[in-house]
Order: sequence, then structure tokens, then C-alpha cells
Amino acid sequence: MRSSAGSTSAGRSLVLIKRLLRRGRGIGRAVMIEHSLFSLPFALVALLSESAGRPPWSTVGWIILAVVAARNGANALNRLVDEKIDAENPRTADRPLQTGRVRRLELILFTLFCGLLLLVSAWMLNPLCLALVPAAAVMIMGYSYTKRFTWLCHYWLGFTCSAAVMGTFLALTGSFQWRFFPLTGAVMFWVAGFDIIYALQDIDHDRSHGLRSIPARFGRFPALGFAAASFAVFMAGTVMHGLLYGFNAWYYAGVAVSGGILCWELLIAWKSEKSPENRIPFAAYKLNQTLSPIFLLFALAAVYLPGGLHG
Repeated sequence: MRSSAGSTSAGRSLVLIKRLLRRGRGIGRAVMIEHSLFSLPFALVALLSESAGRPPWSTVGWIILAVVAARNGANALNRLVDEKIDAENPRTADRPLQTGRVRRLELILFTLFCGLLLLVSAWMLNPLCLALVPAAAVMIMGYSYTKRFTWLCHYWLGFTCSAAVMGTFLALTGSFQWRFFPLTGAVMFWVAGFDIIYALQDIDHDRSHGLRSIPARFGRFPALGFAAASFAVFMAGTVMHGLLYGFNAWYYAGVAVSGGILCWELLIAWKSEKSPENRIPFAAYKLNQTLSPIFLLFALAAVYLPGGLHG
């Protein structure tokens, strides 16, 4: 009898674990957790730069936790705010929230959990980071609504994502310094640029539903001009960052490779008019998920190889 009861209990526990893992995977797909690779590597570049390759390891984990929590909490909130809009868009109608694979309550709880993690991380870092949590919350909540009011929404998204970089600098120093702004601004315009390209898929939907975006407002090819200009600002910002921190040729090789990836992205977007649903996600997301880790690898080489900041 005991053996039978034990087997039943173990079976129920296994079923519960499988159910929790399934719900967790659903939430991960809903918030696109892999997109943490956009801003996090640049936050780590900021960490390496300001610490000259000698980061205070007691803060590294809290910085990473804050960046990941803020990013995924923001995306969960965006899914909640845009639930109706996403359901009406054929491109997004099969997302987990729209198909019932994730419940609204689960995303609400996940958003609150991420907010708590951000708050705890900021508290563990320094008083300035903690004091800026309300500002971060406004930035995060604001993006989901900006597309309803202004075609500058892409730059608000970039501004929000770039907070990961500025926040890393502030976590290390506890004060604002002008040398923090080139890399922060570079990330802002990089994110805005690829978000403009991503929005090319939704021109007709956005226009018919009164949503604002640069492609919907100005058209396809002017939007690519905005994206190209934004990427040019990214290049300038990363070069200026390298000059300010005294990086060697490895760093600038990373800048050059990143520039090549962005040119490839623009070329794909330029040629994607007839089949945007196939090419735009690769150009706007896959390539940029590759760009930031590659940039980080070159920054690591510039810091730790002989002749680097800590070589």
C-alpha cells in the first residue's frame, strides 16, 4: 500500500512539474525571452568598459538580473496591452496569449514578478539605481502606448532598451557621466533602426487600425532611410565610445563587423517588398540577435587579449 501511495504521489508530482514547465515555456515564447540578447551584450560592454575588465563581481549578477527582468517584464506588459491589436493582426494572431497557450493572469503575474526582481536588483546595486526604478517603469509602460499616438514610437523603444546600458554604468559609478552617453545613444538608435525595419511588415494593418509607425506614416522606402540614418548614429556612437575608453583595434573590428551586418540587414529589407513575412523577421531580429553577441566578443578581445585594457 505504501509503495502504491508513493508511486501515486510521485506520479502527481511529475505531472505537476511537466505542467509548470509547459506553462513556463509558453510564457517564454510569449515574451520572446531570447530577445534578451539584444541589449544585454551591450550592457556587458558597458560593464567591461567602465571597469577596464575588472568588474566588481558582487554587482555583475545583479546587473544581469536587472536587465533580463526589465526586458522580459516590459515585453510581457506589451503583450497584455496589445492583446486586442495582436489578435486582429494576421501576423501576430497565433501568439500564445491569442491562442490560449498562455493565460492573461499568467502574464500579469510574470510582469509583477519581473518588476519585483528589478526592484530588488536596483536596491542591491546602489541608491541611484533604486531611485530611478520609477523612471524605468514609466519608460517600460510608455512604449506599449506610444504607437497609438506617435510615429516616433521606435525611438521610444530604443530609448527604453538603451536604459540597460546607462543603468549598467550607473550601477558601477552611482552617478551620471557624459562618457556614458555615446554607447547608450548608439544602442537607442540601433534598436530604433531595426524596429523600423520590423514594422515594414505591418504597414497596411497599422494604417487601417490607426496605429503610428514610421513605415505607416512615410512609406516603405523613406522608412528604410530612417533606419539607415539610425544605424549611422549607432556606428558613430560606438566609435566615440571606443575613443573615450581607449580601446584597441579589436574593438573597432567589432564595430566594422557590426556595420557590415547592418548593411546586410538594410539590403535584405530593401529587397523584401514582395515577401516581407519571410525576410523581415530574419533581417530585423535574427541578424541583430547575432550582432550584439559578436560585438561583445570583440569587446572582450579588446579588453583581455595582449595590448588590451586588461591584457
